[in-house]
Amino acid sequence: MSRKPELSFWQIWNMCFGFLGIQFGFALQNANVSRIFQTLGADVGDIPALWIAAPFTGLIVQPIIGYLSDRTWGRLGRRRPYFLIGAVLTTLALLCMPNSPALWVAAGLLWVMDASINISMEPFRAFVGDQLPPRQRPTGYAMQSFFIGVGSVVASLLPWLLAKLGVSNVAAEGAIPDTVRYAFYLGGAVLLLAVLWTVFSTREYPPEQLEAFADSAPESGWIDARPAWRVGVLLLVAGALLLLAIHHYALEKELYLLAGGLLVFGALFGWLSATRSVGMLREVMADLYGMPTPMRRLAVVQFFSWFALFALWIYTTAAVTSVHYGTTDTHSAAYNEGANWVGVLFAAYNGFAAVAAIVIPWMVRRWGLRVSHLVNLWLGGAGLLSLLVIRDPHWLLLSMVGIGFAWASILSLPYALLSDNLPVAKMGVYMGIFNFFIVIPQLLAASVLGVLLRLFFHGQPIWALAMGGACLVVAGLCTLRVAEPSTA
Repeated sequence: MSRKPELSFWQIWNMCFGFLGIQFGFALQNANVSRIFQTLGADVGDIPALWIAAPFTGLIVQPIIGYLSDRTWGRLGRRRPYFLIGAVLTTLALLCMPNSPALWVAAGLLWVMDASINISMEPFRAFVGDQLPPRQRPTGYAMQSFFIGVGSVVASLLPWLLAKLGVSNVAAEGAIPDTVRYAFYLGGAVLLLAVLWTVFSTREYPPEQLEAFADSAPESGWIDARPAWRVGVLLLVAGALLLLAIHHYALEKELYLLAGGLLVFGALFGWLSATRSVGMLREVMADLYGMPTPMRRLAVVQFFSWFALFALWIYTTAAVTSVHYGTTDTHSAAYNEGANWVGVLFAAYNGFAAVAAIVIPWMVRRWGLRVSHLVNLWLGGAGLLSLLVIRDPHWLLLSMVGIGFAWASILSLPYALLSDNLPVAKMGVYMGIFNFFIVIPQLLAASVLGVLLRLFFHGQPIWALAMGGACLVVAGLCTLRVAEPSTA
């Protein structure tokens, strides 16, 4: 069996360049959607529920796209058709979002936008595993992180830059400022052009050639899922108890989604243990049940990491405008100045992430994948916790250094730890399943953060960021349980 050939720097550059555009859309969404929701009348306590659409969509879309892309081969190859479809749909959603006439329209467009981004994003992760030998995969994922950082810097800064150029940063009640609208228009154009660059500048190995490479992990074959009913029973009991608690204690309605998710997955695992059918649903659930041990351990790392990130994305605007700018009035000049500064902060952490993406390969060579990821996650935890004590908003740029290193690491090193342990024929579906452990903590965060803030922190959003910092510290410790793959 032959070894997969190494690619040149520019070949890796071309195959990752589309992530610049994808992150343009993702960064505009993260930095501005809470602002759009509040402008259209959402209370800060309602924002997590409105954001539920994004992770819930990823939970459904990514395994399906992974399964389908594993089985696709045509003129554009295996993964690239999905890059293109997702880019076109995301561009359309970006053009519509800032023109939302009502809150429910914006919430629906967030759903469409996140689904479209996921159609492109999941195959990009599998693309690196397909195209690169193990030794180059950390570089490939770090290159993706670099483009994510660069794209996010520019996208997050766009409203602030447009305001500096004289574009109106305030609007009538219920209307989106021109700075945000034009930023979304520019983002849509950049996203589509960047993805088109990757689609037409790269080629893919045919499936039979991929399977012939010596670095391709073998398939595990048919997974015996008959014991899966035990997992199903646990999830059903947990879901039923949560429903009773919500009803008895009159807890927030967002928790019904969490309870419903537990019941649905409990039923699916019960069905999996009994069925002898074949098809996409059975294969995805069986692969979820029988996933490799390194993937199970990385799932815990991902859970705490993405819980922290979702807290950052949901609550930074509310926390900074209320604590550092002293206002909750979404139509005031101070609020909009603070919201624009959050865009600058998001640009800053993504800029630091681009720098970190250059440093991370050196860290990996010196310390290995696990210790490097631990260090970066702890830097991010320190950055989030520092928002509790810093009061000058300009000094928050220092907090963004640690957050940027954590972000770059989260986007690269878990995938490098994972990809060597996945069979090439299932690279897409396993990368999609791995997304469960990005989505589940986001659903949990959207369901419980509002409850925790109300019950324990008098509704102050700054404490959601503190909880995120603690989660990154725990995620770093959990990384030590993951065995490093061979990079020979």
